[in-house]
Amino acid sequence: MKIQTKENFSKKHIYLIGYMGSGKTTVGRILSEKTDLPCIDMDEIISSRLSMSIGDIFDKLGETAFREAESSLLEEIAASTAPLIVSCGGGVPLMHENRLVLKSSGTTYLLEADPEEILRRIEGDESRPLLENKKSISYVSEMLESRHNAYAEASDMTISTNGKTPEEIADEILAVLK
Repeated sequence: MKIQTKENFSKKHIYLIGYMGSGKTTVGRILSEKTDLPCIDMDEIISSRLSMSIGDIFDKLGETAFREAESSLLEEIAASTAPLIVSCGGGVPLMHENRLVLKSSGTTYLLEADPEEILRRIEGDESRPLLENKKSISYVSEMLESRHNAYAEASDMTISTNGKTPEEIADEILAVLK
């Protein structure tokens, strides 16, 4: 049974931001199922358009090229008149211009998790170029701290995902949207 339908939403997008492993992609898919709104994953689109994995994009084209592709895609999404659920790459809010686009074109939910939870969730996942050979609580803590202000500025609401299932997180977002 669908909780809400696309007719219940404004023409603004629902953006999910947060560090890798915070649950953006999984929660976005659940929200899509519960609302009938399309869900897009920015990393998947960029990877598909460039015909490379995210790791290969970082290795062959560099992080700057990847961030430029993110910004371009975000502008494209923001221009869409149909409301979308968007799982943003973890670095999308790092650029000031992207934070302005997020704020002006949708409602942004920051999904937060403790470093220990993030490491548990991404254990065995080798598709994270920023964590290559750096999977430690101290490194993830430093990354979270360095992104804190950008994430806070971009978000309309922060949701702790620690100890919650993706379904519980999606339901929490839906409760706010009602």
